[in-house]
Amino acid sequence: SQRRAGPGLRLGPRVPLSVAMDTSYPREERSPSKRWPPAAAPTPRDHLVWAIFNTLYMNFCCLGFVALAFAVKARDRKVSGDVEAARHYSSKARCYNALATAGSVVLPLLLGALIVTGVIHLSKLAQESVGFFTYQFSGSDDDDQ
Repeated sequence: SQRRAGPGLRLGPRVPLSVAMDTSYPREERSPSKRWPPAAAPTPRDHLVWAIFNTLYMNFCCLGFVALAFAVKARDRKVSGDVEAARHYSSKARCYNALATAGSVVLPLLLGALIVTGVIHLSKLAQESVGFFTYQFSGSDDDDQ
């Protein structure tokens, strides 16, 4: 069932077009013949730069300093090779950094919003009281006689 196409050239057997073009999805990728060893688990991040920034600029309730202490512990454990302890301290450093950042950003915004709403409320109250007092004191003295 081999075909000839010119002198010395052989073509393969005839295959129906529906079999030759595989249009089924999803297509499976063929893995390379060489398998790489699985990558080792990435070392945990120590969040030291974030902790230093929080300590210097956003030290809300000393949370930035606490985050710095845990970040240094995480880096020490990572350097010594204790990956599990480094991951634990890194998690704590990230938590305290997030709390310090949120406290230093959200609380001033909340305080500013409270001040603005308080000023608006007091200005409306002052305008209403001026109207009330001018009505009370502008009465004529003829009613007393």
